[in-house]
Amino acid sequence: MLTNIYFVRHAHSTYTPDELGRPLSIKGLADAERICEILENENIDIIISSPYNRAIQTVEGVAKFIGKEVIIEDDLKERTLSVKPVEDFNFAITKVWEKPSFSWEGGESNIIAQKRGIRTILRVLDMYEGKNIAVGTHGNIMVLIMNYFDKKYDFSFWKDLNMPDIYKLSFDNKNLKEVNRMWNGT
Repeated sequence: MLTNIYFVRHAHSTYTPDELGRPLSIKGLADAERICEILENENIDIIISSPYNRAIQTVEGVAKFIGKEVIIEDDLKERTLSVKPVEDFNFAITKVWEKPSFSWEGGESNIIAQKRGIRTILRVLDMYEGKNIAVGTHGNIMVLIMNYFDKKYDFSFWKDLNMPDIYKLSFDNKNLKEVNRMWNGT
C-alpha cells in the first residue's frame, strides 16, 4: 500500500520581513488556485503545512475542497539560514550546502534542518500510511527532506525549483519508490 506525499513549494509571496506572516502575492494567489485544480484529481486525504502563512495559503484551497482543516507542523517551516539578514544570499546558501554541518550565526546547518524535517515526515508516514497527503512547505526544507531519501536531490536540484512547485513522492512504508514532478509552476 503506497503512501503519497505531495510536497507543494509555496507560491510567490509579497516580501515582508515578517517570515511567519508573509502573504502570497496576487500571482501567488492565482497559482494557489491552479494547485487546487491539480490536486483535486489526486484524492488528497490530509493537508499539512508549515506554520508560515504563504505555505498555508498555497494549500488551503485543497483543504477547503476536501472539507478538512490544514494541520500545522512547525518542523516543516523553512530552514533558518541566519539570525540576521545575510549580505550575499547566494554565497550564504551555497556554503551551507557545500558543508552540511556548517551554520551561520543563529542559523541551521543542513544536517540540523534535515533532521527536523525528516522527524516530521517519518511520523507523517507512520500516521497516514496508505493516504495521499499534501504538504505546504518551502524549497530548502523540502529538498533537504528529499535528499535524505535520495542524494540526487541536492543544491543543483534546489536551484532549479520554481515557485510554486509540486513533487509527488510515493512511499512503500518508509522506502521512497518514486518521485514525479506534478507541476512546475509555469
